[in-house]
Amino acid sequence: MPYLTSAVLGAALLCFAFLGLRARRADGPLDDYVTARNSQPAASLGLSFLASGMGAWILFAPPEIGAFVGPVALAGYAIGSALPFIVLGLYGPTIRRHLPEGRSIGEFAEACYGVGVRRWVSVVSVAYMAIFLIAELTAIGAITALLSDVPPALVVVGVAVTTLLYTAIGGLRASLATDRWQAWLLIALLLVVGGVALLRLPEMPVEAALPSIPVGSALSVALTLIIAVTAANLFHQGYWQRVWAARDDRALNRGAWLGGATTVAVVALVGGLGMLAAMSGVALGEPPIPFFALLGEAPGWLALPALVLAVTLVASSVDTLQNGIASLAVAGSGRRGLSIGAARLATVVLMVPVVAVALQGFSVLRLFLIADLLCAAIVVPVLLGLWRRMSPLAAVAGGVAGMLGAVLPGWVAQGSLSAGVLAASFPGSIPTLPPFLGALAASTLVSLLIAWLRPGARLHPTAVR
Repeated sequence: MPYLTSAVLGAALLCFAFLGLRARRADGPLDDYVTARNSQPAASLGLSFLASGMGAWILFAPPEIGAFVGPVALAGYAIGSALPFIVLGLYGPTIRRHLPEGRSIGEFAEACYGVGVRRWVSVVSVAYMAIFLIAELTAIGAITALLSDVPPALVVVGVAVTTLLYTAIGGLRASLATDRWQAWLLIALLLVVGGVALLRLPEMPVEAALPSIPVGSALSVALTLIIAVTAANLFHQGYWQRVWAARDDRALNRGAWLGGATTVAVVALVGGLGMLAAMSGVALGEPPIPFFALLGEAPGWLALPALVLAVTLVASSVDTLQNGIASLAVAGSGRRGLSIGAARLATVVLMVPVVAVALQGFSVLRLFLIADLLCAAIVVPVLLGLWRRMSPLAAVAGGVAGMLGAVLPGWVAQGSLSAGVLAASFPGSIPTLPPFLGALAASTLVSLLIAWLRPGARLHPTAVR
């Protein structure tokens, strides 16, 4: 059985590599390598947003939220997962007009505020995406150990090397090409795995009820998830690349809404499976993993398509992250540019520490929450960059205020700065609303206040090429 599983997973990865390498443009310019500028129709973008946004996380987090917190919080998670696409769909056409030759969120920040803010934003973006990469590769290792006898390290390295092969050679076009197929494959596999698992559920008890917590607590969790997930994913360079990859503004808008709608549907479906597992009385495990608990009640053969589903989810997000990190490094070189060879080397070098950490099997949830909070502290000042009254002073002050605002709720509640810092670092890896709300409110208010009182001269967004 391990040989069959290895062969099936290997075949899936080889198919992804073939599709990605076939889409490459031999001897294409560096700009095409990192943006595939003005080439993608709405349907392609929508499927790409779905595939690149999905990852192994959907098999863990939404089912657990559904099983223990209920439908209100699950709705917040689904909306938060889709909202970054919608924001870029609405805001993206303006970015494209003001920065027609742009390539990254870093270039956008520089055009609005200068080199200093660009470096700050780029560091946050790379840090967030690196944590995302580690989380995805760690998750596929854990899922492999759970569902098969294949060595987890073999699958972790296999996914990393395969996606690295086609993204390093083919650039963004390779990622976009595989996304289309991976989106359809993950939808089909999710329907098969979820459908068969549901058919084998124990009979629902008469007294079964939807999992729920007090409405106020559920709304707090929902709002926390919306803020955290939206803010963090707006620093996902892979999504920003797709702003310029869109054929035109209409394609970007429609593709973003398509990606957002399908993302909401997928997150709601997987989270709903978690709710049904809890309602049926299935043992959810310790720690609880409702989706995989469902597979324990299903036929043994279902483990293989479930593992292929997990590999597809991880590959679809990892290739986007790899290309996004590399493109941010390339765009960071300014007008001088990097050669395609240097861009490919950067992709390989960046993956070495990521794979090394992922092979350790650490829990990265707390790091994820801290990265989410840092993004929430600066996302509004960055996105306000197209407002003509904004200045570098307003942006930096807003970002600093956001970080202080994240600490303030715990400081006030517990009476010490150290307690506030500890609360903002999420001990126990539990997301709480006050740090996120404090970060968002403080950064917004300070940015708007300083921009209104002291508007400053800044670069026009068309200054960066």
